Amino acid sequence: MLTRRSLARLAGAAVLAMSVAAPARAEPVVIKFSHVVAPDTPKGKGAAKFKELAEKYTEGAVKVEVYPNSQLYKDKEELEALQLGAVQMLAPSLAKFGPLGVQQFELFDLPYLMNGYDDLRKITDGPVGKDLLARLEPKGIKGLAYWDNGFKVMSANSPLHVPDDFLGLKMRIQSSKILEAEMQALGAVPQVLAFSEVYQALQTGVVDGTENPPSNMYTQKMHEVQKHATLSNHGYLGYAVIVNKAFWEGLDPAVRANLEKAMAEATDYANSIAKKENDDALAAMKAAGTTTFYELSDEERAEWVAALRPVHKEMAGRIGADLIKQAYDTLGITE
Repeated sequence: MLTRRSLARLAGAAVLAMSVAAPARAEPVVIKFSHVVAPDTPKGKGAAKFKELAEKYTEGAVKVEVYPNSQLYKDKEELEALQLGAVQMLAPSLAKFGPLGVQQFELFDLPYLMNGYDDLRKITDGPVGKDLLARLEPKGIKGLAYWDNGFKVMSANSPLHVPDDFLGLKMRIQSSKILEAEMQALGAVPQVLAFSEVYQALQTGVVDGTENPPSNMYTQKMHEVQKHATLSNHGYLGYAVIVNKAFWEGLDPAVRANLEKAMAEATDYANSIAKKENDDALAAMKAAGTTTFYELSDEERAEWVAALRPVHKEMAGRIGADLIKQAYDTLGITE
């Protein structure tokens, strides 16, 4: 008969055997996901959704740390940080790849190239979009997805109804030769500023106006310091979700497959809410009453298009005439 002492020894031996047989769980792989906008924007919510799904599908093998609002890096710093491996994932706006030497992404900055989301999907989901992401790989970057923000409005402290209204205005842009040419075509003076500095620059008069989708304008409270805005929808602001290529390819294939699944679902989510977020932001700013929003007439829109379409030819040498033609063919645009 087994005594209590014998039972205790057997139980202890069983526990010891189990602890030896079961290897200690490895520390989770950490993905630092840095971005420059607020958590309650489409990009911010998309990043949060990716974190949720990535940790769920990998069953804790991956931990995603999201750093919004330029907590880690500002616009000009984040791509270098990714290449150096200081962060693993970013979702920079598409214009950010120009200074990296992949200026073909500035195709998305061309004014009045796309007429709404149907046109956009033809680009991002088709050969043009896939080819652009592949161009990042020689830079040590893997492109995973395109995330929408939305189509942009122009804002300033004076009405912007026709191109001549821009004459002499200092307009904030992100770093992009296309956006620089766009503002110059309107007679404005482009000013490159980090996104995190825009509110103060508008408030203090360092710049007179800027361009943004409504969700960015609202979450950064720019409507508090801009008296006028025009619903021009002249350009698109979107993001490429990117990851350090060496880090991504070094992941266990099963883990990477689960992260790809999480990214696909987070992309569907982020893009599905982007238009609603912008519509809601626009409604909230109108209700606040601090900014007067103006809708272009057909005749006025034609003036804007006439003033801005020459930027396409002017920038063909930078983006690539063949790429622009491919986009035109995709969208059914005749020159």
